[in-house]
Amino acid sequence: MDTELADPANTSLEQILRRRAAWVAACVVVFAVLAYGYSKHQTKKYTATAAVAFNTEPLNQQIAGLSGTSNTQGLIAQQTNNRELVKLGDMATETARTVGHGLTAAAVESSVAVSAQGETNIVTVAATSPSPALAAAIANTYVKHFVKEQRALSRAYFRSALRLVQRQLAELPPAQRYGTDGLDLVNRAHTIDLLAGLGYNNVQVAQEASVPTSPSSPKTKTNTLLGAIVGLLAGFGVAFLLERVDKRFRRPEELEAMYGAPVLGAVPKSAALAGTARRSLDEKPLPSAVGVALSLIRAHLRFLNVDRDVRAILVASPASGDGKTTIALGLAEVAARSGGRVLLVEADLRQPSLAQHLDLRTGPGLADVLTGVASTEEAIQSLAIDDPQDGHPSTHVLDVLAAGAVRRHNPAELLESPAMGTIIDQARVVYDFVVVDSTPLTVVSDAFPLLARVDGVVVVGRVGKSRTDAAERLHQVLEASGVDVLGVIANDSKSSGSVAYANRRPARREGEADREVSPEPAAPTAKV
Repeated sequence: MDTELADPANTSLEQILRRRAAWVAACVVVFAVLAYGYSKHQTKKYTATAAVAFNTEPLNQQIAGLSGTSNTQGLIAQQTNNRELVKLGDMATETARTVGHGLTAAAVESSVAVSAQGETNIVTVAATSPSPALAAAIANTYVKHFVKEQRALSRAYFRSALRLVQRQLAELPPAQRYGTDGLDLVNRAHTIDLLAGLGYNNVQVAQEASVPTSPSSPKTKTNTLLGAIVGLLAGFGVAFLLERVDKRFRRPEELEAMYGAPVLGAVPKSAALAGTARRSLDEKPLPSAVGVALSLIRAHLRFLNVDRDVRAILVASPASGDGKTTIALGLAEVAARSGGRVLLVEADLRQPSLAQHLDLRTGPGLADVLTGVASTEEAIQSLAIDDPQDGHPSTHVLDVLAAGAVRRHNPAELLESPAMGTIIDQARVVYDFVVVDSTPLTVVSDAFPLLARVDGVVVVGRVGKSRTDAAERLHQVLEASGVDVLGVIANDSKSSGSVAYANRRPARREGEADREVSPEPAAPTAKV
C-alpha cells in the first residue's frame, strides 16, 4: 500500500491546512490584533490638499513666437517641470515664517508632498500634520507663496522683454522703423506693457485646502486587514514548518498507509484506558464508547481473517506511551465478555504494569514460569469481568498471565527460550483467544522471538503522539520478520459517530419506567 499519507512532503495543501487550521487562525488573529493595537497607539495625522494650475501655453512662449506641444511626451515633460518648479524656491521658509506655530523650513518640507494630478496641468500640494487646521494652513500658504513668487517672476520677465523689444526697435534703421518689422515690434511692446500693468501670471490657485475632518493616518481598518493577510501568510509558513518538523500522525489513515494494513478501528480517548488508572473489571466496565470501539475492532479482526484460524496475536507499538498495554487489555476484556476463553499474556518483562493496574498479585508470573520457578497454572490469575448476581459467581472470566519477577535474568533470553514457545502453543489449545502484550519493538529487541510464535501482529498507534520515524522503523522490522500484520488500531482518536450512537438511550415507551441499559454489546461466542 502506498505510504504517501505518512510523508508530510507528499501531503496535500488541504490536508495540511486542515490539521494546522488552529495555528493558521491563531497567526491571523495575533497579527491582526498587533496591527490594530499599533494603529491605535499611533498619533493621528491629517492631510489637507491645495492645488495650482499652469497655463498650457505660457505667455512667455507666445511672446517668443513659440507654440506649446500637445503630444503625450511633451505633456509628461511639462508635468515634471511644473512639479519640480513648485518644489524650488524658498516656499518652505516663507510658509514657516507666515504660519508660525514654531514651524521650521525643514518641518514644512517634511510635511509637504508635491505631485502632478493625472494628465493635467494641475499640481497638488498635500500637507500632513497632527493638527487638521495647521495642515490646511500649511498647504494654502505654500501654494499662495508659490503663486506670488511666480507673479513676481512674470513681472520681471515682462520688464526684461519690454527692454529687449525697445532696444530692437531703437536699433532699426529709420526706413524699417516705420515699416512692417517696426510696427510688429511696436505692437509687441504695447502688449508686454499692457500685460505687465495687469499683473498677468501663468500660474493660479486652482483649489484651496479645506480643514480635514478625518485623519489620513493611521488607517486602522486597512492596517488591521493587512495584518490579517500577513498573519495568514505567516500561518501558512508555520503550518508547512510544523509539517516538516512535527513527525506525529494526525489521522488514522496515515497509520494505515504507513504499515500497509487496514485500520481495524479507532479507540477514543478515555480515563479508563490511562496506564496509571486502577480498575476492577467486575466493578468498572469499559465506558460504552470504548467498549463499542474495541468490540468493533475485535469483529473486524475476526472477519478480515475469516479464511484462517487466528488464535494468538501480538499487540505491538513503535514506542512506549502509545497505549499498547491498555489496548491489549481492552481487546482481551471484550473478547472474554462475549463468552470466549481468553488469556492475556504480559510479555513486557522490563516495565510490567498489569499487576498494579488490575490489583493482581505480583507473582508468580510469566518470568517465574519461564525460569521453572512456577507452573503455568500457578501463575495464571482469573478475573471476573461482570457483576455476580443472586449469589451466583460471575459467568465471564479473563485469565491473565502477568509478567512476574524477572530478577537477574535477561528478558530477551527468557522470551527467546523454548519455554515461551511451549506456553503459547499450550494456550492455543486451551483458549479461544490469546493476546500477548510486548515491549515496544523499536526500543528493545525482547519481543522479536515472539513474532514467529503468534498468528499475527496488531499495531497500536496513538493519534497525535506516535511519530512517523519510529513507525517507519517498526514497519521495517515487521516486514523483515515476515510476520503477518493483521491491522492497525488508532488510539486516542477523536470521537466519531459510533461514540454518540453508543451513548444513546433507547426511547421510553409511554408508561414505562426508566431502567438501566447495559452499554456493552453482546458479541457472539466465536474463535477469533
